[in-house]
Amino acid sequence: MFRNFLYDLDSIKERDPAARNRIQVLLYPSVHAMLFYRLAHGLYKIKLLFLARLISQLGRFFTGIEIHPGATIGRGFFIDHGMGVVIGETAEIGDNVTLFHGVTLGGTGKETGKRHPTVEDDVIIGCGAKVLGAIVIGKGSKIGANSVVLKSIPPNSTAVGIPAVVKKITSIVELEGVN
Repeated sequence: MFRNFLYDLDSIKERDPAARNRIQVLLYPSVHAMLFYRLAHGLYKIKLLFLARLISQLGRFFTGIEIHPGATIGRGFFIDHGMGVVIGETAEIGDNVTLFHGVTLGGTGKETGKRHPTVEDDVIIGCGAKVLGAIVIGKGSKIGANSVVLKSIPPNSTAVGIPAVVKKITSIVELEGVN
C-alpha cells in the first residue's frame, strides 16, 4: 500500500510541471481526495456502506472532489486542481489517468447496473468535460475541455465538442516515435 502511495505521488510529480517534490505534492487536494477514497472504497468492499459514504462525504467537504466509494480507480490517478470533479459509483478508471477540474464521470439517468464510464489507462480528460453513461474511453485518449462525451472513444484518440466527436486517432506507428 505504501509503495502504491509513493507511485501516486511520483506520478503526479511527473505530470505536473508545478510540482517540485513529493512533500509539495502532499499538499494537493487530489492526494487528499484519494486518501479519503481509498479508505471509503475499502469500507465499501466489505459492505460498510454507510461508513463508506460518510468518509466519502467528508472527503468531498474537505477537497471539493466527489468520488463515490464504489468507483474503481487504478494507480497514478491525478486530478489537477480538483474542484468540482464528480466520479460515479460504477465508474472504472485505469492507471495513470489525469482529470482536470470540473470533470464529471456520470450516468445518464436512472439505469441500474453499470451506468458510469470506463476510462482506460493513460487518458487525459480536460477541464469541464462531461463523460456520461456506460461508455469506454480508450487507452491513451484525450478528451478536450468542456466536451460532452456520450459515445465510446477508441484508443489513442482526441475527442472534442458537444457532443464530442473524434478529431484524431493516433496510430501505433506514430506513437512509437514518442518517448
